[in-house]
Amino acid sequence: MMNTSYATLRAAFVAGVCGLIVLTACNNGSSNAGKTDSAKTAAKAKDTIPGAATDTTPAQAITTGPVDTALYNKLIKHLANGDSSGKWPVKTAYPNSGAILPFKRIVAYYGNLYSKRMGVLGEYPPEEMSRMLKAEVKKWQAADTSIPVIPALHYIAVTAQGSAGKDGKYRARMPFKHIDSILHMAARINALVFLDIQVGFSNVESEVPLLEKYLSMPNVHLGIDAEFAMKPGMRVGKNVGTFDAADVNWCSEYLAKLVKAHNLPPKVFVVHRWTQKMITNYKNIRTRPDVQIVMDMDGWGPQQLKMDTYRNYEWAQPVQFTGFKLFYKNDVKTLAKVKFAATTMMSPKQVLALKPSPIYIQYQ
Repeated sequence: MMNTSYATLRAAFVAGVCGLIVLTACNNGSSNAGKTDSAKTAAKAKDTIPGAATDTTPAQAITTGPVDTALYNKLIKHLANGDSSGKWPVKTAYPNSGAILPFKRIVAYYGNLYSKRMGVLGEYPPEEMSRMLKAEVKKWQAADTSIPVIPALHYIAVTAQGSAGKDGKYRARMPFKHIDSILHMAARINALVFLDIQVGFSNVESEVPLLEKYLSMPNVHLGIDAEFAMKPGMRVGKNVGTFDAADVNWCSEYLAKLVKAHNLPPKVFVVHRWTQKMITNYKNIRTRPDVQIVMDMDGWGPQQLKMDTYRNYEWAQPVQFTGFKLFYKNDVKTLAKVKFAATTMMSPKQVLALKPSPIYIQYQ
């Protein structure tokens, strides 16, 4: 099943996230990457991050006191959803005080302010987007009343792009003023913020520290997208990239240092994945009490294909927690080359029936 699902997914979905620089096949059936929103981004977003961030009040109140280990155990068993394989729940150390997971489920809207094609976060005006997100939060809360649901804005702060840029890294860093805008949007609905990184031909060691002033805030968390982690011989928008466990460990160690230095609650760290090769040596990924790792299945397509992919890469290769991505547009496309019939977007009830149940949900 794994090889069949991978081959089908790789052939049909070229790019699971449908990012700013990804083939416009993700948007309109074309495969001309040079004519996507990346050209606009390259013109608007300089190759360096300008300016200093404005002060922003943290949106989420921080829980104090020791972790309720009895409740933690109960909830991770609940998330395992009756799995009898022995893989779930994953056995790790208890998180430090203030941990979000598994005490709350996160429902996030994803996107970029330069593009209406990257997700709902940039597609709709802030007020409309916020109303939509709050409505989704209510649906998820109704689907599982045992875990409180909180909203999040997942912003692509570094986007891979089709043009090389001044330093040849094929990525564009978003201006700080956009991140500030996201923080203010989040504050109005008491939401978390995730900053997502698509490194192109750069690397996490170069990109993550540039966002330190934001990641040092208690309500700001991190995401990295292996799809756009290019290696020699690859081409952005034509090849699916890869991160190794070493990249994941570097990021989690960096976050753990920030947590200790600033006396923060544990960081949530989302790692996007929808193929076998996107994350190599997963058994070497280290978990830490200061960082909560979510392996997020973000491929799009018919329901059965999404469920197969989730089982093959998230269930079969456990790290800590899991996430699941839903696409308002791409999940309902009819794909001629795929054996599965046309589909509807999976409902909260359907997603929660997966083993394990995802604790992080993202909409594009």
